[in-house]
Amino acid sequence: MIRGRVIGKIWSSRRVDAMPSGALLNVELDGGGNLIAFDPLGCNTGEAVLITQGSVAAGYFTGRTAPIDALIIGSIDEETPSKTRKKS
Repeated sequence: MIRGRVIGKIWSSRRVDAMPSGALLNVELDGGGNLIAFDPLGCNTGEAVLITQGSVAAGYFTGRTAPIDALIIGSIDEETPSKTRKKS
């Protein structure tokens, strides 16, 4: 799996019929580089995500052959700093 962060959406007015419904997202990879990944989850810009590639990505869609090489398979829950309580 590959870890990255969504930096934007890729807009396309036309696509091949075999493409399932979902979004194409531009993802900045941890360690450098970018890739375009298919997103069936509805992730937003700024979200940390997990991506799989190759036959695993294409095989996710049952009942059809999808021309997908990179698939977002998870949105990473990031820790937020907890608010410290002041003692009175």
